[in-house]
Amino acid sequence: MFEFTNDVVKDNAKFLSNRGVTLPTFSEMKNPCNIPEPIKLMLKEVELDAVHPLNLYRITWKNEPVKLGGGFQLLPNILEFPPELTGVKSRIIGLSGKFFPTGAHKVGSSLACLIPRIISGELDLQHNFAVWPSTGNFCRGGAFNSAIMGCHSISVLPENMSKERFDWLNNISGEVITTLGSESNVKEIYDRVNQLRMERNNVVVFNQFCDFWNYLWHYEVTASTFLDLFNSIKGDTERFAGICLSSGSSGTLGCADAIKDVYPSVKLAVGEALQCPTLLMNGYGEHTIEGIGDKHVPWIHNVRNTDMIVGIDDNHCKEIFKLFNLPAGHEYLKSIGINDSIIQKLNWCGISGIANLCLAIKFSKYYELTSNDIVFTILTDSTEMYQSKLLEEDYNLFDAQIAYLVFLQGLKTDYIDELTYKDKKRIHNLKYYTWVEQQGMSVEELDRQWHDPHYWKKIQLSTKKIDESIQEFNNNI
Repeated sequence: MFEFTNDVVKDNAKFLSNRGVTLPTFSEMKNPCNIPEPIKLMLKEVELDAVHPLNLYRITWKNEPVKLGGGFQLLPNILEFPPELTGVKSRIIGLSGKFFPTGAHKVGSSLACLIPRIISGELDLQHNFAVWPSTGNFCRGGAFNSAIMGCHSISVLPENMSKERFDWLNNISGEVITTLGSESNVKEIYDRVNQLRMERNNVVVFNQFCDFWNYLWHYEVTASTFLDLFNSIKGDTERFAGICLSSGSSGTLGCADAIKDVYPSVKLAVGEALQCPTLLMNGYGEHTIEGIGDKHVPWIHNVRNTDMIVGIDDNHCKEIFKLFNLPAGHEYLKSIGINDSIIQKLNWCGISGIANLCLAIKFSKYYELTSNDIVFTILTDSTEMYQSKLLEEDYNLFDAQIAYLVFLQGLKTDYIDELTYKDKKRIHNLKYYTWVEQQGMSVEELDRQWHDPHYWKKIQLSTKKIDESIQEFNNNI
């Protein structure tokens, strides 16, 4: 796969050398202690969000939570939601994506999709355009990494995403193309990308919904981070009860495959917006939880490893978002005894992070979890990309007590499907309509995903050679 005699690969290496770019390995993203000391020293002069070659080495869950000159930690930045807030006994812990470059962890999965194309010559950095279709942060991560590499990027996303997202992209991305609708309109993105392929002969498309490097980054990096964290904080009687993640591109779900290899009893609960219940009810609709595109089952979703589907009402997410961010919400939380150190971190939760929190609470209530159970989730990004959403709301109609009692603690165990074999097969079969009929995948591979016990393992093992190839490529820079 990785041929360094290829002229494009040689040109890519020379081009990156002139830009002062070297590529991080999966090993370094998992364990920043493996990053060379000279790079760590130089990073002390670099801002976290700067479009700077050294910031490729900050694509890890283990950055220090500072904007300038931060080093690395043994454990990730987390927010543990206390029972007084969640209304459940289990420990619910979210990994924070706020302290990645771009402020979202998708910068990691987009880099994982980009690197193999660079070192194999599939992408010519000087002559190809990198196309990043997304409903959220994936195109931001792709645009950021492309800018560092000096490659022209094209971001394709729905027109109704937040103003902050477009403001950010207009400063970083080479081009920004909008499609009709919102996070519920993934097909419109696919259609526009296919049109781009016909209009231009020099585009390389990075489709996170079918790109297994998205899955593999989480299988390797995110899973390792969760396991390090659990082994560090667990008590003698505590167990890893579950991992609760929104469907989205299904990349993050890949971490559960690796975690289940170590702790087979861990359950994976997958959330989606109740207003568009694709996995839960083969449904349709439109919702306002930015970043979790729907109306299809991603090609990279290993449905056999999914234990539960949970519908999350986006109205709950919006009210909790206000509770976590408005002064009236903070005042109320203080009045009921929520520690100020927790309140100050609630802005680590973007809208999809709040959806994941709701998912973890419903999961904990459904299984009647106790204080001996630890449930993990991900806070994909923070409130920085959603301040305009707060301005759209009528503050006079906001009642912090109702938001707390009804929309947060009042979450019920409704719209939950604990999956049987037939349920999983039904969800898996939904891939056919998007990927075989519309996107040209083969029905034979679709069948192998379900029937071949080695299909997913072969994909997972493909990362074993990637670090050697990255190191060899760096040696040619």
